Amino acid sequence: MANEEDDPIIQEIDVFLARSLLEKLYLFQYPIRPASMTYDDVTHLSAKIKPKQQKVELEMAIDTLNPNYCRSKGEQIALNVDGTCTDETSTYSSKLMDKQTFCSSQAASNVSRYAAAVYKKGELHLTPLHGILQLRPSFTYLDKADAKHREREAANEGGDSSQDEAEDDVKQITVRFSRPETEQARQRRVQSYEFLQKRQAEEHWVHLHYYGLKDSRSEHERQYLFSQGHGLAENTELIKSPSEYLMMLMPPSVEEENDKPMAPSNVLSMAQLRTLPLADQIKILMKNVKVMPFANLLSLLGSGTDPTAVLRCVQQVALLVQGNWVVKSDVLYPKDTSSPHSGVPADVLCRGRDFVMWKFTQDRWVVRKEVAAVTKLCPEDVKDFLEHMSVARINKGWEFMLPYDEDFVKKHPDIVQRQQMLWMGIQAKLEKVYNLLKEHLTPKKQEAQSAHPLLVSGEQRVNMAKAKVKQNYGQLEKEFQKQKAEMKSNNTSAKTDVPNFHVKEEPVSVEEPMDTSAHEGLNNGLVNGLHPAQGSTDPVNGHLPGGCIDRDRVAEELKAFVSSTFKKQFVLTLSELKRLFNLHLASLPPGHTLFSGISDKMLQDMVLDTGCKQILVPFPPQTAASPDELKVYALWEAGDTYDQHRQVLLEIFSKNYRVRRNVIQNQLSQECGEDLNKQEVDRVLK
Repeated sequence: MANEEDDPIIQEIDVFLARSLLEKLYLFQYPIRPASMTYDDVTHLSAKIKPKQQKVELEMAIDTLNPNYCRSKGEQIALNVDGTCTDETSTYSSKLMDKQTFCSSQAASNVSRYAAAVYKKGELHLTPLHGILQLRPSFTYLDKADAKHREREAANEGGDSSQDEAEDDVKQITVRFSRPETEQARQRRVQSYEFLQKRQAEEHWVHLHYYGLKDSRSEHERQYLFSQGHGLAENTELIKSPSEYLMMLMPPSVEEENDKPMAPSNVLSMAQLRTLPLADQIKILMKNVKVMPFANLLSLLGSGTDPTAVLRCVQQVALLVQGNWVVKSDVLYPKDTSSPHSGVPADVLCRGRDFVMWKFTQDRWVVRKEVAAVTKLCPEDVKDFLEHMSVARINKGWEFMLPYDEDFVKKHPDIVQRQQMLWMGIQAKLEKVYNLLKEHLTPKKQEAQSAHPLLVSGEQRVNMAKAKVKQNYGQLEKEFQKQKAEMKSNNTSAKTDVPNFHVKEEPVSVEEPMDTSAHEGLNNGLVNGLHPAQGSTDPVNGHLPGGCIDRDRVAEELKAFVSSTFKKQFVLTLSELKRLFNLHLASLPPGHTLFSGISDKMLQDMVLDTGCKQILVPFPPQTAASPDELKVYALWEAGDTYDQHRQVLLEIFSKNYRVRRNVIQNQLSQECGEDLNKQEVDRVLK
């Protein structure tokens, strides 16, 4: 305090921010020159710049009449560079080194804290710098002198060996064909120093016109260093608190942040994590943990976090597997990355890991050899996939590391249903990529049990059977008592007969075969944590029907989907249409009217109502296609100029499933009365 009182404020200076030269002002740092030669005396002959690289090249004239200039040395350099002859390609036409070239390099990577200041009439005007470039002498003329020397030596050697020219007329030439470049080799080539140098050399120079210090144009441009308006509207950046103002002038340096000791990559600071946006917090947590129940995720995010917002964000970076959230493959393997083990690109790794995740939606156990046989990836990559979400068990395989989260499935049925639709889309992609067989699509429950039978004694089997019978008896008794109470409470004039339930408990015998699976209810028949419906005869897309449903609204939404789909595709099988509809459901928000349940019959009726027709294509009897793949629907009238051609083409395929192109073109010409060229036929066929 005493020091502040002894150092009073003498004058307050207004500070203005000039914007006229924003992102245009550079600071050039010239090398030190003798005191007798200042840059005011130097004439700039030419200037050019590469804007993307922020690289400048200046050519300056040297004062050869200055007493500090060594004339003999200048003549020697010019002789070495150009030789004795002078022409248009000579560097020094005066046979004297009378100019010098300067090339720039960036002095600082971050120039946001630097500004050029001009003080005038009690005001300080600041203009932010766009770059700071250091100019250094370029010695490319020495390379030119070396090239001339090598040319002279080659000419001398060529004169001595002229007598052997006749013998060198016939030479053997070896022709080699280059192999196709792999993705891994291309990435190495792109990251090489030679490639980067070539890219920099490909950028063209932009020639500039230099104006001297006392030129009228320079004086005009120098006025832009002053703020053009002193109003507050143009200087709102300076109306801030002192701490914010200092932060603008002196932002934290990137170099200083890099100098701080880095924590291990698998260690997170929760204090720093909670300063980030919610979406970034969830992404970082899922990327590090990889598999997490929803309850644990909420506890890590801290109290007061909205669960709905967390659900919305976690679906962007994770998928639901057995009621738990598993980080998406593209988060772990971003684009343009590759495997550290085999160098396989990221998209191939993502497909392989998605296959492992999808297998865990079908069963709790996955066999490593089966994954390697399907994905064709190296064992190290497959092991990484499995270690992300499972635990190895001796002589059994890999088991999903977390138990089935039944609480989350019961509380959030809409999320579970939407995730199931996503998995159906992923399954369809995997089937096309890997050509999956039926044995890969169905869980191997019985095989796993037969391969590793449980060793249970006879007494334990009897006790387990008795406990199961008692449990079933107790459930039936509770249902009977509940229904009986409801019948009694219904006071009506009519008499109703209460059905008599009789629960029969049969005696247990040791010789009777029993179910000895101790973990039957844990994970049998799970599809992404959702138990399949029992007793359903009609396939349903979406939730099972129930409750109050606006049928008109459902029909309107379904019609809009079918119309837009057939306007894009024109011809679809029932199987492909159902797949597109499930993908459409996955993109809808929870609680949408289409989640009320759309059966296959409703979907087919709507297709016929929207102007489409079923094409009875005579497929061969030995075809392996499913019944849904044999049902073909086509848009009969699209309202364009090709309606008649399309109808003729559909009639052709209703008679034969395979037709030659010339037959199609002749039939179209006969039916439509015009000759179609190849491009028009291709458009109709497409």
